[in-house]
Amino acid sequence: MTNPGEPDDLERLWTPHRMAYIRGEDRADDHDQPAGCPFCRAPGVPEDESLIVARGEAVYAILNLYPYNPGHLMVVPYRHVADYTDLTMAETAEVASFTQTAMRTVRKASGAHGFNLGMNQGAVAGAGIAAHLHQHIVPRWGGDTNFMPVVGRTKVLPQLLTETRTLLAKVWPTA
Repeated sequence: MTNPGEPDDLERLWTPHRMAYIRGEDRADDHDQPAGCPFCRAPGVPEDESLIVARGEAVYAILNLYPYNPGHLMVVPYRHVADYTDLTMAETAEVASFTQTAMRTVRKASGAHGFNLGMNQGAVAGAGIAAHLHQHIVPRWGGDTNFMPVVGRTKVLPQLLTETRTLLAKVWPTA
């Protein structure tokens, strides 16, 4: 038996940045109010520090800070609204349009084979930030899931978020 920290026959993938998410250290308790909502604050963050890929009239596309796969985007209305049924017709149309554009952009940038799309409506449905609606666009590739998430409780992401943001922002079409 080896001592802790000494080399053995196992390779280890360390993801210490995930502890902030696991512990909830970077989550505010006041997501219900726009001042405490990260989706309300994000559009005001300087472009070079932001994970926002594209901005529209009523919505914007932003990389998920804790992605399931590289290129995991969210389409978010600027307006602080929780429920899909509370969106205006213009917001609904732009969420749909941005979702389509996000899929085309990710396919062009990284050759995604498929996508998982979805909204978790309410905390009981799994929404981490239930007070501000957001549509997930998760790119998928054949064989992108292996033993790591199941056994190792770790997701391997081959690209830094800032690199993914730059890549997608370059490819996102401007109208």
